[in-house]
Amino acid sequence: MSEQVPVAGERVDDIAAQLHALAAARDRLQGLLSAVLAIGGDLDLPVVLHRIVTTAMELAGARYGALGILAPSGDRLQEFVTAGLSQEERAALAGIDFPSGRGVLGHLIRHPEPLRVADIGAHPSSVGFPPGHPSMRTLLGVAITVRGEIYGDLYLSERRDGRPFDQADEEVVRALAGAAGIAIENARLFGYMRDSAAQFQRLLLPTLPDLAPFEGAAVYRTAAEPAGVGGDWYDAVILPDRACAAVIGDVVGHDLHAAAAMAQARNMLRALLYDRRSPPSSVLTQLDRTVEDITDLPVTTACLARIEPAAGPGWTMHWSTAGHPPPLVLGPDGRTWYLEGEPGIPIGVDPAVPRPDHTDPLPSGATVVFFTDGLVERPDRDIDDGLDALARLTAAHADRPLDELVRILADRHPGDGHDDMAVLAIRTPSRS
Repeated sequence: MSEQVPVAGERVDDIAAQLHALAAARDRLQGLLSAVLAIGGDLDLPVVLHRIVTTAMELAGARYGALGILAPSGDRLQEFVTAGLSQEERAALAGIDFPSGRGVLGHLIRHPEPLRVADIGAHPSSVGFPPGHPSMRTLLGVAITVRGEIYGDLYLSERRDGRPFDQADEEVVRALAGAAGIAIENARLFGYMRDSAAQFQRLLLPTLPDLAPFEGAAVYRTAAEPAGVGGDWYDAVILPDRACAAVIGDVVGHDLHAAAAMAQARNMLRALLYDRRSPPSSVLTQLDRTVEDITDLPVTTACLARIEPAAGPGWTMHWSTAGHPPPLVLGPDGRTWYLEGEPGIPIGVDPAVPRPDHTDPLPSGATVVFFTDGLVERPDRDIDDGLDALARLTAAHADRPLDELVRILADRHPGDGHDDMAVLAIRTPSRS
């Protein structure tokens, strides 16, 4: 018997099917590469986890997705990140605890091999769904490993085309899970470094001493990125003659060298303040000369002020800047204004250049706000716009306690958040 030869139309159909499969494979590979780039494009762990779920859903065409994170014991889930639920579906699950790892999800915990289920209800480990849970029939589960340990399980349910998940879905999600493990580890390391850096920075910065009869408050915020210590610093002390000295500065850089330099500058400046009753410009000049002679301090900006009783009612502020933004004054009536004066050059440029001094009256109950440029700067607008926005923000919260005011300024700052920032506020006492 002779073999049956396919007709031309059948051969064309076969070729078309093969081309379609090749195109689909190419598109899926491109989608996988894009997904890997997407999940690796952020270092904030909650964002990374949610992105892993949503990109897996896109690759497999799934309607629902979740990432169950294992507890340290490894036998249950301690966190459950979901995607795909509508507002109505989420509302129906309000008050229902997230899965802890029973049923089919628990099967994957105990047996961390890829799992494809065409009918969840028919699976031997199934225990059903809680009330209000959306209907789900199909499941694809893949474990995610971080540094050789099972970190959690990635679950997908309900392909949008109504079909069960197939081998191709499993392969592409397994590949994504491998990349997800690296992205999670990077985000965890970044978070650890960021938290450690912030703690290190806080240890370097002082806790403000008792400034009575003045009132003082300060706050520091690390930059959104990169994760690292910064060079912003502040200090305030009551001097032996009962005047209040306040300083804020910014060492160029976002690394350990900048942080160490910041600590050096702050300590040297406090010693210089206690040693003499010189104008702020003279103290900054002496700091500049000391820095040039005995350290390799990077370029540093600073604003130094001395607040003392005026000849009549109120107070007098003597101040000088070294390339730093001017202080903002919040009057007792809620009015705000910036102190005006010629800025000097930053420390570390040329200690021989004379520094200007400025003197301004302050009423009783006035608040002087010192800040670093991270609070107001953003590349898409002029710094004057940021200064104006800060003045409006300060005026809008003029009635808040001082420690609350500085937190508001740091939390709602008009800057872009890409630089660390510090705020120091000094309030003058009543004086007749």
